Amino acid sequence: MAAPKTTAPAPAEPPKCSTCKGSGEVSRTVHIGRKRRPVGQQTGICLACLGSGEATD
Repeated sequence: MAAPKTTAPAPAEPPKCSTCKGSGEVSRTVHIGRKRRPVGQQTGICLACLGSGEATD
């Protein structure tokens, strides 16, 4: 008789970065003028995970 086939378990996904919620990008409000009015947001790379979206130790 043939032995039953067993499949390897799927690799677990790494935990998501808590700072960027796994997207790899974070947003900052941009201010202009003397009164420092907020005019919008600018996105940039997450420095906690360096844009990978995965949590680090």
